[in-house]
Amino acid sequence: MGRANIIIPEPDLTAAVDVLDVAGSVVNTAIAKLATEGAVDDDQVLAYDVGHAAAAIETARSMIDYGAKGTVEGQLTCVFVADVVAEMGAALFGRESLWGADLGGLDSTRAFVAEWRDPRVLSELAYQDGDRHLDPDFELVQDTFRRFAADRVAPLAEHIHRDNADIPEELIDGLAEMGLFGLSIPEEHGGFASGGEGDYFGMIIATEELSKASLCAAGSLITRPEILARALEAGGTDEQKATWLPQLAMGEKLNAIAVTEPDYGSDVAGIKVTATEASGPDGEPGYAINGVKTWCTFAARADVLMVLARTESDRSLGHRGLSILVVPKERGDSEGFELHQDGGGKMEGRPIDTIGYRGMHSYEVAFDSWWVPSENLIGMDDGRGKGFYYQMAGFENGRIQTAARAVGVMQAAYEAAKDYAENRVVFGQPISEYQLTRAKLTRMAAIIQASRQFSYQVGRLMAKGEGKMEASMIKAFVCKASEWVTREAMQIHGGMGYAEEYDVSRYFVDARVLSIFEGADETLTLKVITRTLVNQAKQS
Repeated sequence: MGRANIIIPEPDLTAAVDVLDVAGSVVNTAIAKLATEGAVDDDQVLAYDVGHAAAAIETARSMIDYGAKGTVEGQLTCVFVADVVAEMGAALFGRESLWGADLGGLDSTRAFVAEWRDPRVLSELAYQDGDRHLDPDFELVQDTFRRFAADRVAPLAEHIHRDNADIPEELIDGLAEMGLFGLSIPEEHGGFASGGEGDYFGMIIATEELSKASLCAAGSLITRPEILARALEAGGTDEQKATWLPQLAMGEKLNAIAVTEPDYGSDVAGIKVTATEASGPDGEPGYAINGVKTWCTFAARADVLMVLARTESDRSLGHRGLSILVVPKERGDSEGFELHQDGGGKMEGRPIDTIGYRGMHSYEVAFDSWWVPSENLIGMDDGRGKGFYYQMAGFENGRIQTAARAVGVMQAAYEAAKDYAENRVVFGQPISEYQLTRAKLTRMAAIIQASRQFSYQVGRLMAKGEGKMEASMIKAFVCKASEWVTREAMQIHGGMGYAEEYDVSRYFVDARVLSIFEGADETLTLKVITRTLVNQAKQS
């Protein structure tokens, strides 16, 4: 059974831009309708679909410049643009009146979509990945972390996943020596960040390569220090920055994030954990923390916790009554820990078993009058009530970093699928020769490259102090896309994809967490992306 010969069309980026403009116009109409006639919370299905469509369109736009760098790059760009518009069309079909769209609102895109979604074209483009076109300095970063990931991380990844084992200290020490934890911390505080877009590119590239080897054993180690460092940079005093940032940069102190509570996830304004003024053992001023946090990833191994707590007794203040405290702790046992202070304070961690993302270990952490000195409240007196904003400064960076993690997991799954397809023979020929397999691989390659290029673009924006919306968009799009890519990679493996002995099963369960943590997909899309677009429409 051979493949039919077909001439692959030349990429037409001008047409791709026109198609995206048409799709963008339909999205803008829906946003305007929400702004004038509806409300995000009352029309959640519409708001969710529109928000995701907007994120996908922005991801596609980031591919246009990339597509001009070569024929394969252009072809992958056109494939991705066509996929984005087709997916949007599926969400729009039958709901045109809800979107405020004409029944034929996407008709002018049909020829382009048909050309670049032609299964024969997708089949012929299989195994065409496209170059990343990195500058030499960043190719060096990529190669350095890729070698470490392949030599040191990958051999341990399955053991850590299957046994829910701890991340070996030698991996943490090795990454600290390579400067991983200081990539985003300013040079004056012991890191390597000089204030340009290279700071973001280094973090994105390193994260992708480490996540490709293992999301939990290496790819996620920088996330929590990244969030705390950004919060300190946003609101910390000079003394706090001088104290904590060098320790984070060198990997001397690793931290966990304690924000989510059993009854409050993304709606942090209602959190109940309190930090009330209390004297320490020697009468020094400080705060006693009481309450329960959950989903505190890495809490046992961490040396400090970044705790978002209510410092103001007036609950009507909502998020304006929250502050962030840096809470030192002893390293605990990953099976659960119980720590005590001389003054009677207690901290107890209960592990939460998960289907994937193992090795990092997540915990429910209970605080009982756990005391910290007043100088550990970020910003001290000036920082009281501003913790929500400092947290968001950290989470914005965390979102682009999470997107890079998703790209790494997708890349690993894609490469595993390609390799398996070439070697698995079904009905007399490798499954890599079947049109359906090849079409899937092409779509995977286009999604991965688009996700990667959008992460680079968001990095450029954030280096200029912009890109808050785009950071949310990339997190929403890429993390959801990673579920499809890893699912299809698993499917290409057939029955063996369901076996733990193949890494692809780990990629699938690891990818599933990405749309949940650091802003659940639904909340991120409704409360951040669509609501921001609606507010912008109202202002204009």
